[in-house]
Amino acid sequence: MTRLLRLCVLLAAVLLEACGTPPPPVKPPAPPTHLTLEPSRFTDLAGWSDDHQAEALAAFLRSCTALSKRAEWRSVCVAASATPPGDAAARGFFESNFTPYLAGNNEDHDGLFTGYYEPLLNGARRPGGAYTTPILKRPADLVMVDLGRFRPAWKDERIAGRVQSGSLVPYASRAEIVRGALDAQHLALFWVDDPVAAFFLQVQGSGRIKLPDGSTVRLGYDGQNGQTYVAIGKLLVDRGVLTVDKVSLQSIRAWIAAHPAEGAALMDDNPSYVFFRELAGDGPLGSEGVVLTPGRSLAVDRNFVPLGVPVFIDVTDSGGPLRRLMVAQDTGGAIAGPVRGDVFWGFGPDAEARAGTMRARGRDYLLLPKTLQPPALVSMLAP
Repeated sequence: MTRLLRLCVLLAAVLLEACGTPPPPVKPPAPPTHLTLEPSRFTDLAGWSDDHQAEALAAFLRSCTALSKRAEWRSVCVAASATPPGDAAARGFFESNFTPYLAGNNEDHDGLFTGYYEPLLNGARRPGGAYTTPILKRPADLVMVDLGRFRPAWKDERIAGRVQSGSLVPYASRAEIVRGALDAQHLALFWVDDPVAAFFLQVQGSGRIKLPDGSTVRLGYDGQNGQTYVAIGKLLVDRGVLTVDKVSLQSIRAWIAAHPAEGAALMDDNPSYVFFRELAGDGPLGSEGVVLTPGRSLAVDRNFVPLGVPVFIDVTDSGGPLRRLMVAQDTGGAIAGPVRGDVFWGFGPDAEARAGTMRARGRDYLLLPKTLQPPALVSMLAP
C-alpha cells in the first residue's frame, strides 16, 4: 500500500506539473519580404560629402544607354551627360536631380553586402595535359523564361528548363552536367586546369582565361540551368566546418583543397550551373548589358531594385566603413532581398582579395529622380 501510494502521489504531481506548464509561445510567421522606402536628405548620408561622385556619374552614364529610353529617366540622363567633370559638379548633379530613400525590408534597414570580381583562369581551346575541365557554352535546348511576360504579378521572376514531350521540365543539375549529361552536345568553349576555379568562375558570372600562347580571352554570362543557387560557404557554416566570421572565398578554397573528395561533393550540393560566351571588347558585362565599373557597380535583387538606379551604401566591414555611391547594374543568384548588395571590385589579385573577404553589414539608400511621384515610385519598384 505504501509503495502504491507513493506511485499515485508521484503520478499526480507529474500530471499537475504538466497541466500547470504553459505551452511554448507560438512564433508568429515572418512578414513577406517587402521593400519599404523612407524619404531622406543627402545630409543624412554619412560620408556623402567625402565620396568621389564623378566615378559614380561615369558608371551612371553607362546605364543611361538603357534608362534614357524611359520617360521618367530621360531628362535626368540628359542632365548627367551635360555635367562638367569633377566630384563637385557630379555631387551637385545628384543632389539636384535625385531624392535619397532609405531602403528597408519591412522597415528593417540592416542588410548584407558582399563582393565579387573577375577571375583569371589558365586554359586552352582544346583538352589535353592539365586542361581537363570544360567551360560550357549555352545549350541549344536550354529555355529561359521571363515569367513577367505571362503575368504582371510574376515580374522579374525567371525559370529555365528544356522542352520534353511538349512540357517544360527542369534542366540537368550541376552534378549531372559535371558527370557528362551534356557531353553529347559538344558545348566546351575552353578547357581549364582547375575544376575549383571553374566552379568559382560560375559563382562570379564572368572572367578571363589565359591561353598557352599568353593571350587572354574574356568570358561573359550566357545563361543558367534554372536550378536554385546554393551558397557552399553557408553549407560549411551550417555543418560546423567554418564559422560565419571565418567564411570567405579564400577559406572555402583552402578547405576544398585540404578535402578533395568532400570538396567535390560540396560543390555538387550547389545544383546551379552557369554557361558562358566569349566576349569581344571591353567587359565584363552586367545584367543591365553595360560594362561594369570596379568599385562602383552593384549587383542587386531586381525584384526590388531596378537596374540603373544609383545606390548609396553605408556599410561596415572588417576593413572599416565603406560609404560610396554605386549604380545597380548587375544581379546574382545569391543576391536576394530589398537590402542586399554585391560590390564589383574588378580584375586582379587585389580585387579577388577584397571581394573574397567582404561580408559587410549596413544600409543603403536608393536615389530616385525627383520627377517621380509616390504612385510612380510604387509602379517602378513593385516586384
